[in-house]
Amino acid sequence: MTDLPSNAASPHRRQILFGAAVAGAAPLVAPAGAQAVASNISRPGRRKLGTLEVSAVGIGVQNMSRTYQTTIPSRPEMHNIIRKAFDNGVTFYDAAEAYGPHEVERILGEGVQPFRDQIVIATKFGWNIDQATGQRLPGLNSRPNHIKVVVDNMLKRLRTDRIDLLYQHRVDPAVPIEDVAGAIKDLKQQGKVLHWGLCEMGLNTLRRAHKELPVSAVQSEYSMLWRGPETEVLGVCEELGIGFVPWSPLGVGFLTGAIDERTAYADGDIRKGETRFARENLPNNLKLVALLKTWAERKQTAPGQIALAWLLAQKPWIVPIPGTTQMAHMLENTGAANLTFTAAERTELNAAVAAVAVQGARLPEGVLRFSNVEAPVKG
Repeated sequence: MTDLPSNAASPHRRQILFGAAVAGAAPLVAPAGAQAVASNISRPGRRKLGTLEVSAVGIGVQNMSRTYQTTIPSRPEMHNIIRKAFDNGVTFYDAAEAYGPHEVERILGEGVQPFRDQIVIATKFGWNIDQATGQRLPGLNSRPNHIKVVVDNMLKRLRTDRIDLLYQHRVDPAVPIEDVAGAIKDLKQQGKVLHWGLCEMGLNTLRRAHKELPVSAVQSEYSMLWRGPETEVLGVCEELGIGFVPWSPLGVGFLTGAIDERTAYADGDIRKGETRFARENLPNNLKLVALLKTWAERKQTAPGQIALAWLLAQKPWIVPIPGTTQMAHMLENTGAANLTFTAAERTELNAAVAAVAVQGARLPEGVLRFSNVEAPVKG
């Protein structure tokens, strides 16, 4: 598994609060070939990733084919969640060919059919996946010809004629980013891709990519539990005018209060291999959950909403994509767009979060080695 939008917290483990819906959904994406006039001003309830306008909170659909606990969710219920999210103002849906593999894109394509032209679909290429069988093969594959085949297959699974935002899921150390950008440029000229982005890339690669073809968004892990992007990535995004999309904005469920010292993980649950959840590190890291619960009581909301609203308060071009397979949690997550902090509250909360030094690694070493990779220089 790669990036892991949060879900999987059991209903009795989270306080369920129904935030008011964000501004009603309205058409955001023109059909392929249409020209949009760029504006730096977003409408209420919306944010900009570069020039791409999306809802302030999106939804990650990764676990709609299999949860962290390795159970298989009800497909009709996943469609219901996808559609109810739209009813509640969500216009930004995030998938990847690696999720499933392939199956999550099918679920999303089925779910959004009634309102496809009113939303933004983001998906990702880059892992080495057999296009006929969906089998995960070793390593990465961002060869230009492969990217084009992958996109054609994505369009079929998503039941659409274009991908609004296409990310390179991880940097391929064998392919210059200029070659990747060239393939995306061809796909844009064909109307198959409208915007592009990168995930968990090295910063020099991001600069090279943006110089070759303007990048709309970067997607990397970011939450109160992992604040790594604050060191350099956010600054580069701000400098270049690139939006930022945090995956796992709820810390794979941890920041909702769903994990404690008694939590056991199923075989196959990636959290089992993350040392930040190891028993020796939990007492320290649970200070964040205690902090969130205090603020949730203070603001009369849920801990998860505080965590999401904190992200939204960091920069106006940050758009978290919490994932879930439970309707109540989706409603809670989308309600975070309505929660605000005063300047004094934001300063106080930032200081309290910074005072907790999280212990343990955010991912298993075998997964972390694919992050912060620099693409080779084009010869």
